[in-house]
Amino acid sequence: MRRLLSVLLASSLLAGCTVGPNYVAPNLPVPPAFVGPQGVSGAAVDPARWWSAFGDPQLDALVDRALKGNPDIAIAASRVRQARMQEIVARSAGLPSVNAAANASHVEFSKNAGFASLARAFGGGGDSAGGSQGIALPGSGITTFSAGFDASWELDLFGGVRRSTEGARARTDAAVWSKRDAAVTLAAEVAQAYFALRLDQMQIATIEQELVRQRRALQIAGNVAKVGLVPPIDVTRQRGSITTTEARAEPIRADVAVRMHALTILLGEPPATLMTELAASSTAALAVPSIPAGLPSDLLRRRPDIRAAERDLAASTADIGVAVADLYPRFTLTGMAQLISTTLGTLFQGDSLQLTGSGAAQFPLLDWGRRKSTVKIREEDREQAYQRYRATVLQALRDVEDPLIQIDAERRRNAALQRAVVDAESSAKSTESQYRTGFIAQDALLNAETQVLSAREQLVASDAQLRQLTAALFKALGGGWEAGEGAAVPASTSSS
Repeated sequence: MRRLLSVLLASSLLAGCTVGPNYVAPNLPVPPAFVGPQGVSGAAVDPARWWSAFGDPQLDALVDRALKGNPDIAIAASRVRQARMQEIVARSAGLPSVNAAANASHVEFSKNAGFASLARAFGGGGDSAGGSQGIALPGSGITTFSAGFDASWELDLFGGVRRSTEGARARTDAAVWSKRDAAVTLAAEVAQAYFALRLDQMQIATIEQELVRQRRALQIAGNVAKVGLVPPIDVTRQRGSITTTEARAEPIRADVAVRMHALTILLGEPPATLMTELAASSTAALAVPSIPAGLPSDLLRRRPDIRAAERDLAASTADIGVAVADLYPRFTLTGMAQLISTTLGTLFQGDSLQLTGSGAAQFPLLDWGRRKSTVKIREEDREQAYQRYRATVLQALRDVEDPLIQIDAERRRNAALQRAVVDAESSAKSTESQYRTGFIAQDALLNAETQVLSAREQLVASDAQLRQLTAALFKALGGGWEAGEGAAVPASTSSS
């Protein structure tokens, strides 16, 4: 037995081969630079907290609250902890398992089982009381006490456990990167929801400013009508214009409440939480940071979803090794050390020690192609993981290219809208002066008022669009996470 154990132990130390493919990180070709125009930032922007570049403390507070309270972030964190536990489970499969046991048993023999003749046959003898020495007689019993340890160890000769541990470690890394990707997505969603809310509030403020102008025009129409320079119908038409403008704000007010509800859900709070906090429109002029997109190769290191997809590919590669190891024999060592005695007083003496050891081998012979098919299944899993990684990289490149082009176009449009607002206001002021003296009809004044309101609304919408596109660009570049948990991605993982 000792020789068998030494042979199996030596083979476990010397064999040490790990079957299955060794993982090599993919090297996808990416363009040397992005096609879209790239801005140049005057000040460095921290990608981990890019939303602070907009200069709005309220936005900063909302994103921080969301990162702490959002249920999706909590779920992602739970998955990281779960993956770490699974890594321990996979690693422990390659180590010996040891159990301790204690037992006390009593057997009361049957009086009709003929034990007296059996006792005499073995020289037990008897006395007047029918007793026997060494062998229990009918009607007597035996009490046995035992305590000991048993151990078993399946030798990982072909690396199945090592591959399983390798895959579990890669899945832990993938869970960490998925958590970071959830933070990236959440920060962008909070920022975009906040910008949309502020757009609605700015549109309402713009409408209210225009109502002030139109009410002043109503007074002018009334005064001019009194002196007979314009017909009384002008007063009615001006009042109708005011009513139309007032009605224009009501759907936007409802949309403000809806956006507040959406924002509070992102924070992981009840829908009405922010109604008072965000009721007042922000008076701060939000900056629109200009950021350099960097190099496409930077995405492969920065984007959490790319890193998670790469780790999933590594795990799928390790799974092939686990399936291949199942094609080879399995060797198991077992051992048991027990103290057995009929009395507690002698249980812990040397003569009570009983040792048992064994070695077993299991060879796969006939499984109707199950194991080989499992290997093929794992290979297809790896192919699918590779294609998902590829698709993630391609989508990431597009995610950056699109907002680069859109931001550049929107900046030019925004500059044109600023000029349009200045021209519309100047034209409206001149038209109002001419209307006071009766040189032009009211139609010209109403049209001028409409043009001012339209130009202002378009400029406000363009400002919000620039902020939302910039947030989308930050998200596309993988901004919004801090390196708190390690998830190293090696260039390759090899075992032999």
